Amino acid sequence: MPESPTAAPETAAPETASPKTAAPETASPTTVVEDWLARFDTALQSRDIDGALALFADDCYWRDFVSFTWNLKTLEGKADIRRMLDVTLDDVAPHSWTLSEPATGDAASAEAWVTFETGQARGYAHLRLNDGLCWTLLTTMQELKGFEEKKGRNRDQGVSHEITKGRTSWLEKKTAREASLGYEEQPYCVIVGGGQGGIGLAARMRRLGVPTIVIEKNAKAGDSWRNRYKSLHLHDPVWYDHLPYLKFPEDWPVFASKDKIGDWLEHYTSIMELNYWSSTECTKATFDEAAGEWVVEVVRDGTPVTLRPKQLVFALGVSGYPNTPVFEGAASFLGEQHHSSKHAGGGDYAGKKAVVIGSNNSAHDICADLWEHGAEVTMVQRSSTHIARSDALMDLALGGLYSEQALANGVTTEKADLLFASLPYRILPAAQISVYEQMAERDADFYSKLTAVGFDLDFGTDGSGLFLKYLRRGSGYYIDVGASQLLIDGRVAVKAGQVERITPDSVVLADGTELEADLIVYATGYGSMNGWLADLVSPEVADQVGRCWGYGSDTPKDPGPWEGELRNMWKPTNVPQLWIHGGNLHQSRHYSNYLALQIKARMEGLNTPVYELQESHYTR
Repeated sequence: MPESPTAAPETAAPETASPKTAAPETASPTTVVEDWLARFDTALQSRDIDGALALFADDCYWRDFVSFTWNLKTLEGKADIRRMLDVTLDDVAPHSWTLSEPATGDAASAEAWVTFETGQARGYAHLRLNDGLCWTLLTTMQELKGFEEKKGRNRDQGVSHEITKGRTSWLEKKTAREASLGYEEQPYCVIVGGGQGGIGLAARMRRLGVPTIVIEKNAKAGDSWRNRYKSLHLHDPVWYDHLPYLKFPEDWPVFASKDKIGDWLEHYTSIMELNYWSSTECTKATFDEAAGEWVVEVVRDGTPVTLRPKQLVFALGVSGYPNTPVFEGAASFLGEQHHSSKHAGGGDYAGKKAVVIGSNNSAHDICADLWEHGAEVTMVQRSSTHIARSDALMDLALGGLYSEQALANGVTTEKADLLFASLPYRILPAAQISVYEQMAERDADFYSKLTAVGFDLDFGTDGSGLFLKYLRRGSGYYIDVGASQLLIDGRVAVKAGQVERITPDSVVLADGTELEADLIVYATGYGSMNGWLADLVSPEVADQVGRCWGYGSDTPKDPGPWEGELRNMWKPTNVPQLWIHGGNLHQSRHYSNYLALQIKARMEGLNTPVYELQESHYTR
């Protein structure tokens, strides 16, 4: 779901039924779950690992976000779970597993929301039982004991009802804090990147009392959206895109324009009182081993400033630098050529011939924009692409989790996020396939017309569709918001094949086809996020972190070995005190909670033993 800030895919709601087995004796799902929780609680508190494992099916999965592992980790099968509990159980000291609301389903296949505690935290869990045994368990840390957010009954008073001379106002205090942080007082954390990811994470940090500065090179918050091509709108619906704490108004459009999102981010930054350093560029970051802190060199409004945070977060979207292929003869091209990230949109292209190399989200949007402004456009498709129509995704994929109907059914944004996460990546593809089979049947005529004009269509390597493509490789799809019809109608031409060379006035494909061009747009994606680290820190540190994104599915552009979680995202990396944050609006909202809690715990000196830190795989 790349929003870097290119439009992002929706995701299919996870199937929530566990494998079919014979039903046990008649009992309510609540009774079955309460019995399981009582036995599980007893086993864990008595450190009876065999007893705990007896409550899991042979085919079982435990996905933990920070609460047991201080990591984002999926345990697959009883052997994995045993190994984790052997290492963590004494330190974690879990207890008080309690049903938070009546379970759903039936006695044979029950689902439940659960609260629990550890020695240091309070957690929330989602549980699926099959014939009284656990099939999937998601455990998440929600707050640290003694370091809770100041909200609700614990909110600040805001003013002292005592009249004294020299009192300072809220504005004076805020101005003084902003003037001090980064100069007289060092931040505990610096976030490099002030898009939606950095902004949402900074909001969580502020609520937790972590002194944080966000570094953003653009002049204003939201400019990373405003600076894109003018026709860009979110491809995800409003219910999926809320920021932490402050939801969009009830009359917010389903698919907001880039400028509207930019304005929202700017105002959100102000309302949430973030220390947001715009017009500031990070030029270098090095780690001071003796002091145990980062030395971050920035230029703020033209003035060099040195920051010395303990924790450094790179929040630079879902990808790295623009990937612009070097084709033979490109330097000889007499027209205009640029990467899609530089395409402003609009303008007068009447009578101009445009070639867009690429066939994913940005390529389709830019083809539509160019056609709209008078150009004769050809899309060059170099590999197969998955297309999902927006309305089909809304109806078949997202409706159960992110929609007005979902809210009416009691599925809040927070519950939807957890349900999304409740199926581990090992079993998620199987849950997605049926959604895309329905989509293929529902839109069969549409897909037939697309292939008839030469478009190379796919539904993913295993038929699991758009969301898995996104998780595995961050590319290879388009959410159709109208551009596909331009291809079907022939208003935008499509040519499949590889680019062999570029001449002064054309693009030549491997089969000899020559496409005249006055403009070439390279909608050819982005590199890995650790590419930023090579320049801002060092190539050695970038390689020590390793590849970001993908989970080792051994599918195209996501090579193994199997990881089971997205590489390096929102969890400890192999470089201490360095973190990677990113993803689309949904992921930035949800996973920023776990990243903020990890950093807060370290600031407060809590014990945070990381269970099975991931290995680094693949350099830039």
